[in-house]
Amino acid sequence: MTQVTMTVNGKAVSGEAEGRTLLSQFLRDGLGLTGTHVGCDTSQCGACSVHVNGKLVKSCTMFAIEADGAEVSTVEGEADEDGTLSTIQQAFQDHHGLQCGFCTPGMVMATKSLLAENPKPTEAEIRAYLSGNICRCTGYHNIVKAIMAASGQDISAIAAE
Repeated sequence: MTQVTMTVNGKAVSGEAEGRTLLSQFLRDGLGLTGTHVGCDTSQCGACSVHVNGKLVKSCTMFAIEADGAEVSTVEGEADEDGTLSTIQQAFQDHHGLQCGFCTPGMVMATKSLLAENPKPTEAEIRAYLSGNICRCTGYHNIVKAIMAASGQDISAIAAE
């Protein structure tokens, strides 16, 4: 076992991890941050997406020891300290960008990265960016609408589905 120390959602944390422990396992099992979902363990679905040192990472593709000393952000760190939803989270809620909610944490984290890189993405740019995140419920229409709303764009022309 190796001692792993990192900053998660602005707080210093540490725990023991085997060399084979995935970051997703460390976050969920070691730290109790179960918002990071594991859907496939093969990096196909994106439900486990987090930010490591500001970069979007599928946490099932990274060992916990690789994140030693890193700054990690999970969906639990997105809401304000008083529990108020972030702009992205609120847009997902307001525009029904979730259904079962399983993909939502990964979608929220991917959206945060997308909007940091491209503050006003087009529908095509959003769909391309989210190609590594799978949603089995919504057909993506309302997810795209929520992201456009979170970016401050006019969504009145987007038909309801």
